[in-house]
Amino acid sequence: MSEKPDPLPSSPSKKKAVFHMIGNAHIDPVWLWNWQEGFQEVKATFRSALDRMQEYPDFVFTCSSAAHHAWVEENDPAMFREIQERVKEGRWEIVGGWWVQPDCNLPSGEGFVRQGLYGQRYFLEKFGTTAKVGYNPDSFGHAVTLPQILKKSGMDYYTFMRPGPHEMGLPSRLFQWQSPDGSQVLTFRIPYEYCTWGKNLEVHIKKCTTEIPDVNELMVFYGVGNHGGGPTRENIDSIHHLNTNPEFPELVLSTPNRYFETVEKREKIPVWTDELQMHAIGCYAAHSGIKQWVRKAENLLVRAEKFSALAHHLTGQPYPRAEFARAWKNVLFNHFHDILAGTSIESAYEDARNELGESLSIASRALNFAVQSISWNVHIPFLEGSKPIVVFNPHGFEAKLPIELEYGGLKPGDVLLDDQGNPVPHQVVRSEATVSGWRKRITFMADLPALGYRTYRMVPGEVQPTPQEAAPEIVLENPFLKVTFDATLGAIQSLYNKELDTEMLKAPAAQGSVYHDPSDTWSHGILRYPNLEGHFQGQSLQIIEDGPVKRTVRMRSVYQNSTLWQDFSLYAHSRHLEVKVTVHWHEKHRVLKLLFPLQLHFPQATYEVPYGVITRPADENEKPGQSWLDLSGVYRGTGQICGVSLINDAKASYSLQDTTLALTVLRSPIYAHHDPYVPSDDREYRYIDQGEQHFTYLIHPHAGTWRDAETVRLSQSLNQPAVAIIETYHEGKLPLSQSLAHVDAQNVQLSVVKLAEDGSDLVLRLVETHGLNTTCKATMLGEVFEVKVPAYGICTYKVQSGGLQETNLLEFPV
Repeated sequence: MSEKPDPLPSSPSKKKAVFHMIGNAHIDPVWLWNWQEGFQEVKATFRSALDRMQEYPDFVFTCSSAAHHAWVEENDPAMFREIQERVKEGRWEIVGGWWVQPDCNLPSGEGFVRQGLYGQRYFLEKFGTTAKVGYNPDSFGHAVTLPQILKKSGMDYYTFMRPGPHEMGLPSRLFQWQSPDGSQVLTFRIPYEYCTWGKNLEVHIKKCTTEIPDVNELMVFYGVGNHGGGPTRENIDSIHHLNTNPEFPELVLSTPNRYFETVEKREKIPVWTDELQMHAIGCYAAHSGIKQWVRKAENLLVRAEKFSALAHHLTGQPYPRAEFARAWKNVLFNHFHDILAGTSIESAYEDARNELGESLSIASRALNFAVQSISWNVHIPFLEGSKPIVVFNPHGFEAKLPIELEYGGLKPGDVLLDDQGNPVPHQVVRSEATVSGWRKRITFMADLPALGYRTYRMVPGEVQPTPQEAAPEIVLENPFLKVTFDATLGAIQSLYNKELDTEMLKAPAAQGSVYHDPSDTWSHGILRYPNLEGHFQGQSLQIIEDGPVKRTVRMRSVYQNSTLWQDFSLYAHSRHLEVKVTVHWHEKHRVLKLLFPLQLHFPQATYEVPYGVITRPADENEKPGQSWLDLSGVYRGTGQICGVSLINDAKASYSLQDTTLALTVLRSPIYAHHDPYVPSDDREYRYIDQGEQHFTYLIHPHAGTWRDAETVRLSQSLNQPAVAIIETYHEGKLPLSQSLAHVDAQNVQLSVVKLAEDGSDLVLRLVETHGLNTTCKATMLGEVFEVKVPAYGICTYKVQSGGLQETNLLEFPV
């Protein structure tokens, strides 16, 4: 049963209720079909809507998604010109303001920003207007940070449908939705459905009458959808007919803009300050590939933009603005809620892989051109027998980052020096090339200036004798951590924090745990996976790397037909454990999780969400997150506050049970299986996530909370690693080491440096991550600016000759 909204104030005279009838066509460009079919359906639906306008002078059409309009512009210019005329007339209403209707939990914060940047600027260029209404009727959940992103992208209103009343209670269909920074958008939850299947709308409208008190206004959506179609003649005729019946509300052919403009002046509209969840929990772990490809592409594009913009100003390297736009639009299209959620047909992911591969290729090429342009201009004097290595830090803070690179010609005794001539420990690890002799792979920790570079040299040295040692104990230990393993269980036996003198685990951790999961691709109708079926069991445990930089223990474990390798690495001076994972998965209707039982009391769970954080109950329910989840609380033995951050580069689904933190690695339902269809025992199906996959996660024990542990920075360092270039000797105008940009506040992230969409000004984006109003200094190419960043604020600036000019997320002046 749907909840009844609180009555809105009315005038003393009793007025007839008004239904704003919203003619629309929800189009999934990819779902149970490929994008090529979606492309055709967009054109057919748009043609139908234009034809209805010819037949019904009062008919208006609501339409979102810049990508769909761009398809028509490229493939049927005449129809596109017709749409432009209808927009001018006010009969084709642009809503959404984004490139597509994305999943509203999984894209990064910057991914959501680019949805608006490219979507709204497209609408402005082609139609002379931008959307005022954010519009995601079919997305499965909505991150709490979206109101700020919407507001700063020019949208004051928002429309959604999921979660429905049976999944989340709200004070009203109409409410002010507020993000943690205080931004608000007037928001409406669509009753029952965003599309209609019958010709006559009487039953649909009668259902909606139960949603209103005696005096109110409501949006009622109609039109054939999902595979497009839009409002039919029978739909419109039935509206006209029902309007003659005095027992029905007044039915007005309308648009979301008109509705919101009518109701926004009402008093006592309730405020909602939480996220909008949960509809389909399985979406956040279905299809590991698409999650990893999108995250990788987003992060690589951001890195490439930073160094491309800096290289443009430092060396004159051309900035590939058009290529970046193409790459981002590929990523944005694959944010679509049925693609990124993993709920489309199998062949759709071949298209997604290819599109995202193009984006990764563009970003990789741009990044390489940029860093090599900078390193080529570094003055590196000749030194006999040495080989220079220039390492770039993509972050606005100083950082010690691990470097691994293939290296030719390494000789016994060679010494690595920094730009001051100080020796830097390095270590030979296994090369990707299986050859003897000259080709090696080395690793070292690079101490790097903020968003800048440092030059290292490998120089000849004396061969040091290698002492003969007994077989080492299989343990990882440095001044901060001691980690031991259980070879039989295939698990971490102990995670001892030496600084706190505490054992963080209350039971073995990181063991692969398998749960039975008979649900469909979305996991409709459930909130968790409680049916533990078994665990991976240890098969082998060995040290595979051991040297002055790091020691690595490889643990191999098996479960039925599947194998799990985890390479646990502890660097010499690191406070976290790095784990590189390879999974060979061959199970069906199963979930794989890694569990971390912690010795904590009064636990608090904090998740990263798009450009922000949220604290959620420490219950067993499956929940979406970005690259990290932290569980902090009171250590029972001493009463001190401490915790563990779990950080990764590919996964987005987590759960908790009391004080056990769980990373959901994968699910293997049938592709595109939707309830209520019941799979047949005598039929073959294709299952998701079969075969091999790789990802990395970090276990970061810490004192205090995630804020004290610099979890945000550690996550950024994992997802946007340093770049190393083997150079040569040459004259140049640049020093051996320098910082090109820096922010001096630990809680303010320099998330973006790029060239403006218009002109050659640098654009900076600063994000406050800890909930503190902060005044900080931002340094950019030697210029220092004082900036005030509000708590949880997303602030964008153009660097101009007179200083910083604040803009919105579309790069228009505030």
